[in-house]
Amino acid sequence: MADRGYDYDRYRDALRRRGIRPLISRRGTRDNVQAARWVVEQTLALLHQFRRLATRWERRTDIHHGLLTLATSIICWRRLPNRIR
Repeated sequence: MADRGYDYDRYRDALRRRGIRPLISRRGTRDNVQAARWVVEQTLALLHQFRRLATRWERRTDIHHGLLTLATSIICWRRLPNRIR
């Protein structure tokens, strides 16, 4: 999922080589993936609530991955209704 700034064949080809179906809006056309892009933007906004993830301070990938997992778990927990918790 990307915006028009990535509308180049080299990006599309790189994604296809990795087995990813590119969803990139074409330049000069009306954006038809707005609803799906909202999900991506909302997810990034939720993750940026956590200061350690907003600016990546950890050099080690395993620590960053662990903090990312913890943040997503907290976000999911907060979105559960109180009667389920």
